Amino acid sequence: MFERLKHMLIKEFIEIFRDPRMKSIIFVTPVLQIIIFGYAVNTDVDKVATGIYDLDNSVVSRELTARFELSGYFAIKSRIGDEHQMRELLDRGEVEAVLKMNKGFGNDLRAGKTALVQIIVDGTDSNTAGIVLDYSSQITGRFSREVLEARFLRTLGAAKKPGRVDLAVRAWFNENLKSRNFYVPGVISLMVMVITIMLTGMAVVREKEMGTMEQIMVTPIKPEEFILGKTIPFMLIGFMDVILVSLIAVFWFEVPIRGNPVVLLVSAGLYLMSTLGIGLFISTISRTQQQAMMTTFFFILPASLLSGFVFPVANMPEAVQWSTFLNPMAYFLVIIRGVFLKGVGVEVLWPQMLGLFVLGVVTLFVTVKRFRKTLS
Repeated sequence: MFERLKHMLIKEFIEIFRDPRMKSIIFVTPVLQIIIFGYAVNTDVDKVATGIYDLDNSVVSRELTARFELSGYFAIKSRIGDEHQMRELLDRGEVEAVLKMNKGFGNDLRAGKTALVQIIVDGTDSNTAGIVLDYSSQITGRFSREVLEARFLRTLGAAKKPGRVDLAVRAWFNENLKSRNFYVPGVISLMVMVITIMLTGMAVVREKEMGTMEQIMVTPIKPEEFILGKTIPFMLIGFMDVILVSLIAVFWFEVPIRGNPVVLLVSAGLYLMSTLGIGLFISTISRTQQQAMMTTFFFILPASLLSGFVFPVANMPEAVQWSTFLNPMAYFLVIIRGVFLKGVGVEVLWPQMLGLFVLGVVTLFVTVKRFRKTLS
């Protein structure tokens, strides 16, 4: 068995590394993707293009405008003169928010009345719009409290300074709340899935198209040995890619890795069992490399969307949440973010590791059965 497996592995490695395009897919593509996605996948909201529609033009309105500008979240791009200009700027996307203060804003505030200020947000991107509204509420709320406190002191004197409640905020993980620290580990799991499933998805099909499958059928090699011979080289390549992109994440994007790297590598091995098994199964049911490629993308797209990479699983309908138990990427995302950001180990991540193990064993078992049927 070991002799047959050795020759199978030698054949696979020769076939992989003699193709220059394959080498670029294995080593160059992951690096380019992690760099591109690392910069592109970013939901941090700052320097929001903002227009100021100040009909009051008082000292108070100018002070509130300065508060927005000095916060660092808003970049004043235009001073608006009328409603038509405001609509035109929003329609063209030249501003994402408009701060509007009506005439009499300053007088109302000085008279102790409620002074209304309006923030108009481009709601095309609901996530950004929600964050912009939250920032605006915080700035105006702080400004209002300071105005009330100043009026209280003028009325009752400094001896009767009102009490206040200060909320001390601390993020337990990802202290600076950088979205890159959340998304870059997810990109690692996505890329490993894409590369391993894509490569293994065409492994058996390539043998069929090249006419070497008939030669393999007349050899004494067993289906299990054939599957191992196809799996082991790509598993080693998968480990290399995991290590490579993890180093880029840590040293290039400065994503902290607080957990044990050994837990990450062991979990990556379990993850690769599932992705390689899925890729080989696709390869056994496809007749051409084109079919295998289309089936691969048909699987990868929903797997990535239903993994929690972009959208939280808890926000999905209950029926869809149950389907994520069959998605290896959903398990690995919890593990990789736990190791990178939380520093947790096997004592916390063992359910996800067990899920990956079960999925890997099942997919490889089904693939071996399917290949045996193909041989027969």
